[in-house]
Amino acid sequence: MIESEIVVTEAPGRRRASRQLMTLAEVADYLQKPKSWVYENWSVVGIPFKRVGNQLRCRPADLENWLDNLAS
Repeated sequence: MIESEIVVTEAPGRRRASRQLMTLAEVADYLQKPKSWVYENWSVVGIPFKRVGNQLRCRPADLENWLDNLAS
């Protein structure tokens, strides 16, 4: 379940993009790791979270890029 959604509308002639931000729980589920492991290790292993207020959020594309770079 995605808790928040950001809709970005750009200048005329450009495409309209809709991006969903992943919560810590969603990232943990995606990585098949416990939430506690993700929270304790996100800065150590470099999971690309951004702080939104006092919560951590991650763009799905950033998470995919991070995973791709781990494999290479």
